[in-house]
Amino acid sequence: MIAEIRKDAEQRMRKSLDALRADLGKIRTGRAHTGLLDHVMVEYYGSPTQVTQVANITLIDARTIGVQPYEKNMVGKVERAIRDADLGLNPATSGDLIRVPMPMLTEERRRDLIKLVKSEGEDAKIAVRNIRRDANHSLKELLKKKEISEDDERRMQDDIQKLTDKFVSEIDQALSAKEVDLMAV
Repeated sequence: MIAEIRKDAEQRMRKSLDALRADLGKIRTGRAHTGLLDHVMVEYYGSPTQVTQVANITLIDARTIGVQPYEKNMVGKVERAIRDADLGLNPATSGDLIRVPMPMLTEERRRDLIKLVKSEGEDAKIAVRNIRRDANHSLKELLKKKEISEDDERRMQDDIQKLTDKFVSEIDQALSAKEVDLMAV
């Protein structure tokens, strides 16, 4: 019973950290990376499909992404989908290759992105703390039902706190890495 509570808390904290890393990956830096287009959806024979499913995405150089649709008739649709994805990108087509240049980030925009990163990090920390609160509540319920002793409950609360500290530390590391990445010119 106690091991299940810890395992559940750890899995949920891991998911919160993974969600934060995914969100941080969406915040673009000045450099090009193919993961930027992972969430772009394009209309493919009547159903929304990820652009990665209908096109080959490569890096042409450090500041340009190349998108080559597998079918020629998809070039315009893919270009429109990238433009409409609200990523601040302006793709240009040359033949059947779509070039997506990355615009330079201004200092002010970098500061705004860092504020956004810190906000995302704080949300992740809140989520981890809420998971800790839920786990501690479950332990108190077990104590109330006399299914565990007070010593066991106290030991588990300490264990859950160590787990929380570990994940908060990992969140801080992810945030500082993203800040360094954003401030690099």
